[in-house]
Amino acid sequence: MPKKKDAYAEAGVNIDAGNRFVELIKPMVKATSRPEVLADIGGFGGLFSLRNNKYKNPVLVSSTDGVGTKLKIAFMMDKHDTVGIDLVAMCVNDVIVQGAEPLFFLDYFATGKLDPEKAAQVIKGIADGCKEAGCALIGGETAEMPTFYKDGEYDIAGFAVGAVDQDNLIEGSRVNVGNKVIGIASSGLHSNGYSLVRKVCFEKHRLKIDDHIPELGKTIGEELLTPTRIYVKSILHIVREFNVNGMAHITGGGFTENIPRVVPKSCKVRIKTGSWETPPIFGFLKEQGKLSDEEMLRTFNNGIGMIMMVRQELVEDVMIRLNGLKEKAWIIGDIVERKEGEESIEYV
Repeated sequence: MPKKKDAYAEAGVNIDAGNRFVELIKPMVKATSRPEVLADIGGFGGLFSLRNNKYKNPVLVSSTDGVGTKLKIAFMMDKHDTVGIDLVAMCVNDVIVQGAEPLFFLDYFATGKLDPEKAAQVIKGIADGCKEAGCALIGGETAEMPTFYKDGEYDIAGFAVGAVDQDNLIEGSRVNVGNKVIGIASSGLHSNGYSLVRKVCFEKHRLKIDDHIPELGKTIGEELLTPTRIYVKSILHIVREFNVNGMAHITGGGFTENIPRVVPKSCKVRIKTGSWETPPIFGFLKEQGKLSDEEMLRTFNNGIGMIMMVRQELVEDVMIRLNGLKEKAWIIGDIVERKEGEESIEYV
């Protein structure tokens, strides 16, 4: 008897490919597991137990994000095993700035036609990011939507949940005049500003993805696909040893938009430009795009991916600890009194 045609497959959705994808990623997901995980992937919801003695008065901290148009670089290079790291980083770095330990992660992967091997490479990056952050990948969603995406393209989103004791929550209210601002190095652009980056590099200057850029020491594609730093383990060490008054993850909006989010209205952040090492990619983009200092500081991280605000008497010890954790860090500013009518951030 001839095999009956699969109407759904003819419409562009291949359930068999989806099943193969799940089998490919099971070992990757299992490698991220924590003792609190109660079920393997495949159920309708991920299960994670909070029944332990770790938290007296736990507060859940959640974050969701994507990778944005950095994905276009992955498509251009046909390299898909690092954007998942970016996805995890964008979420867990937002969780950790409030003092919370990331516990688990879920992902959403959407494409026009599912390529199980390519999709598995994306999940490999997500699993690698979860292992680096110490959180479990407990579930996700794969959506195959014919004609909705261009051939070979996809989108990803992520969701992280962490926990912290309420007494240890860091939300900026303790930031005060006299605090010092510590900046921790980024790995480059991270995952922000790529619409402008692509316009400068590929529309205005017609660069090819494999063009070698001498000042970068690598191809433009290799530079632009460098994964976002995950700061979780280092920050957890610091907040367990020291009283940190405020932290900011420098993402879209750069210094100008992100740092004031965690500073009381009575305070102003004074940043000393030139007080840290700026990776060459930022100078390259500034020159090639003829971008102003203001645009750079409001769009990119400029070499600083994480900001910490601590009391002056703790600064030296915190810096020594960060160096011991192999983090490059600099004292890049301080907190001063904000007078009526002044902006919340000042560059000197």
